[in-house]
Amino acid sequence: MNSIDLISQLGDLKEIDYRNTLAIAALIELLIEKGIITRGEFSKKSHYLDNMSLEQLRRFRTSI
Repeated sequence: MNSIDLISQLGDLKEIDYRNTLAIAALIELLIEKGIITRGEFSKKSHYLDNMSLEQLRRFRTSI
């Protein structure tokens, strides 16, 4: 693979990452606007998940 292809693929990944982040942010805002969750609840859950170990995350995902 030449360097031009690699740079092009990195650019594509950045675009995909941006669009995924935008979609997630939009979903969160809609849930908050509709009163389904609060910013505090979202923040608390994000902090909780961010501080979990990889093994804890695996167990958490299988329990859902």
